[in-house]
Amino acid sequence: MRKVVYISFILIFLLGSCKKNNSPALSGTVTINNILSGTGPYYAMGFSVTTGNTVSTLKSPLDVITINADFDINYNVRKIYFATYNFSNSFYRYGVYPDATTAANAFNSLTSFTDPATWKEIGDSVKINQIWIYKTSTSGFAKLKVTGTAAEKRDAKPYAECTFDWVYQPDGTYTFPKK
Repeated sequence: MRKVVYISFILIFLLGSCKKNNSPALSGTVTINNILSGTGPYYAMGFSVTTGNTVSTLKSPLDVITINADFDINYNVRKIYFATYNFSNSFYRYGVYPDATTAANAFNSLTSFTDPATWKEIGDSVKINQIWIYKTSTSGFAKLKVTGTAAEKRDAKPYAECTFDWVYQPDGTYTFPKK
């Protein structure tokens, strides 16, 4: 009986001392696409900058980046673009780079920036090796480095996909946290 009490006490002590970190991630890599789910209303999965997770767009949440396709009458994709439901201009293309190494160096060197004052409603013409700055509805910022894209017709529908590295700074300054 004593063994059971001691083991129970140790287990309760150990389990009680475990702390879960509930703070959102401030950096990572994510892939999003424009595949719709549901039976009506339809929704896609976008990337929530403020939580660091992919989330449903069903209720038009703020600060969620989606990737969309601009396509012709035959559903051939002409270009892909970022969109968000912030009700303000939230995207700025910081730079376009000739290769992955140059883009990575620029992304890692981008520790602070000045407000460009030329924010756009959408992140138009997303391509690999671009760096974007995204402004949240609460004046936080994220930097995004596009590492992969897909823009094609799949199953007779326009398909868009984007993989990007991201770093979020929630404090409203123009300085990104170090990884």
